[in-house]
This record gives sequence, C-alpha cells and structure tokens, in this order.
Amino acid sequence: WYHDNLTRHAAEALLLSNGQDGSYLLRKSNEREDLYSLSVRGKDSVKHFHIEHTGTSFKFGFNEFSSLKELVMHFANQPLIGSETGTLIVLKHPYPRKVEEPSIYESVRVHTAMQTGRTESDLVPNAPSLGTKEGYLIKQGKIVKNWKTRWFTLHRNELKYFKDQTATEPIRALDLTECSAVQFDYSQERVNCFCLVFPLRTYYLCARTGIEADEWIKILRWKLSQIRKQLEQRNATSDS
Repeated sequence: WYHDNLTRHAAEALLLSNGQDGSYLLRKSNEREDLYSLSVRGKDSVKHFHIEHTGTSFKFGFNEFSSLKELVMHFANQPLIGSETGTLIVLKHPYPRKVEEPSIYESVRVHTAMQTGRTESDLVPNAPSLGTKEGYLIKQGKIVKNWKTRWFTLHRNELKYFKDQTATEPIRALDLTECSAVQFDYSQERVNCFCLVFPLRTYYLCARTGIEADEWIKILRWKLSQIRKQLEQRNATSDS
C-alpha cells in the first residue's frame, strides 16, 4: 500500500472512487523530502496525515517506529486516528499498489469536427479555479442572534452567501482581503463552528460535520495566505 510518487489529488481520486470507509495508502509528501503522507478515506472525504522520517526512525503522532516494517506491522493492527476536528478514523483496508483497475474507457465509433467558426483563441477554460468551494452553512444573525441556513460560495477572494442554492443574488459578498483570521470557535452552543474576523464584524458559521468545518477553515486560511503573499509581492515591487 506504498504508492511512492502518487500525488495528493490522485490519492483522493483513487480512494474515493475505488476505496471504502477505512481504506488507506502511504505516499511521499509533496511538501518535504523527510515527510510521507498517510491518505485515509472517511465516509465522504479523504484526510491526509504526515509521517516524519527522522533518518533513524518514523514518527507518527505519539508513536515512533524504528523501521518501515515495524510501521507496516502497526498499521496492520487497525489503529485508530483522531484528527484535530475530533473525527475518529479506523484504518481497515490498505489500498494495494498493484490493483486490478476496471477499464472505464470506451472505444471511439465516430470522431469528426463540427464547424463552429471558432478558433483556438476563442477557447476559454471553464474549469473551477483553484480554491473554489460551495455548500450550506448555518450562519448567526448580526442583530438577532438566531441561526439560519445559507448557501455559501467561495470564488477568488470573495465569500458570498445566498438565501438558498437557487437564489441568483447574494445576500452579501465578503471581501477576504479585509479578513484577518479564520478559526474554530467554541463560544457558541453549537458544534462544528468557526468564525471569520473582519474589522467591523466577526461572522459565526457552523457546518454539519467536523470534517466540513475543517475543509472550510483550511481552504479559507489558504486563501488568506495567498492574499498576504500577493500583498507582500506588491509591496516588494513598489519598494524596489
């Protein structure tokens, strides 16, 4: 179940399409040479955990293993992983490196070009840009502190929320360049809550599950880090 240079996205695709709850695999981390990543499928998502190679041992959580063999023996015993979000995952099914993949390709019967008059310059990629997300969250009101379910969309540097998924006009669009922090919040009488801190207001939001809250926080923090990098680059350019 060691997949060497498998990417994070490929690992997620494999485990979500062919795996099951508790399926896992080990791969090299994209972040550092001394890190491995353990990718584990939960019910509807894939979580990633670091395993550090110190040169003499492998560190994972509070455990330390002297060899990969010892590490493999440990994982064969169906260990339990607790993440920061409080999610517990049991490692049940190692995903083998050599696996019979079903053929999902169809043979081509007809291939022709329809004349539309368009050229290469007319083709605009319409795939969602990196760092987009949408879904329902429960939001606390500003004046009346009641909670209402709203449809949220994250695109570029804007977080918009709508009355529901069918609404065309947003109730509000939040400019993330003005946001100073995104973090878990434990001050509310609800679980899976987090907050976005703006100069004039802090927005309190709750997700249905800890995994969803964790995903929103991670992508929003990534957005803020990208915004800060762009700002630093602009300042460096203007200074020079």
